[in-house]
Amino acid sequence: MENERHCGYVAILGRPNVGKSTLLNSILRKKISITSDKPQTTRHQILGIKTQNNVQVVYVDTPGIHKQAKTAINRLMNRAAMTMIYDVDLIVFMIDAKKWTSEDELVLKLLQKATCPIILALNKVDLIKDKTRLLSIIESFSKKMSFAEIVPLSVKKNINVDALEKYINQHLPKQDYFFPEDQITDRDERFLVSEIVREKLMRMTGKEVPYGIAVTVESFEKKDNVLHVNVIIWVERKGQKIIVIGKKGEGLKEIGKQARLDLERHFRCKVFLGLWVKVKAGWTQDEKTLSKLGY
Repeated sequence: MENERHCGYVAILGRPNVGKSTLLNSILRKKISITSDKPQTTRHQILGIKTQNNVQVVYVDTPGIHKQAKTAINRLMNRAAMTMIYDVDLIVFMIDAKKWTSEDELVLKLLQKATCPIILALNKVDLIKDKTRLLSIIESFSKKMSFAEIVPLSVKKNINVDALEKYINQHLPKQDYFFPEDQITDRDERFLVSEIVREKLMRMTGKEVPYGIAVTVESFEKKDNVLHVNVIIWVERKGQKIIVIGKKGEGLKEIGKQARLDLERHFRCKVFLGLWVKVKAGWTQDEKTLSKLGY
């Protein structure tokens, strides 16, 4: 029947930094998942929901699966991604078309256990200058596993993203929607605030500092179309606190400014954002603390 609804969960899986969160934001045409050029920016499973033309796709953006899971938070991130293999109707396995790594191989081995169809998304094909190489690249990947589809694309340049969506829609089961048609994510506004602040920290601090940082929202109140938010940035060591705050507080000031501008664009109102930096030693290694921090 023409009006039959299709609906299903679709996991976007892959190693860190292949463009999973950027793909989700591109499909939804709205930023719900933060991005940076640092691995492991995504720490949580985030649902992005798109309802259009009798089809509802519930995308699951997952942390990048990585080999060096030495801390409790890294192990939690790996588990969060791996459990999706068994809980979805379709998997989009995303890789960088230019290079195949040992972490891609790790994901591939995990996907052997999946019972649902798997679409291979070859991202960043715009960076392959010799397009004649693309056919041989696709052929070589087709031998690694029996994929339902192989889609070359560039999320950054918006090349073939629509084609990927079309293939995804074709593989969804016939069933009623899981979410209201106007809902686009399962996360609340406080979560969005904490993630936007963390994104600025990921982008504006170097080396190991971003991986020792967590963000919690202490207060969130809207008065007369003005949003008042107070946020705590948790670090593991005093040295990290000094780096985040910066000389004469300039680092924290710039992080706050960039986050506030993003929040004002999202909430479409004026935002007063208060940031405090506190030390909580060893939080990345303590699963109880991780639970309190929302992991």
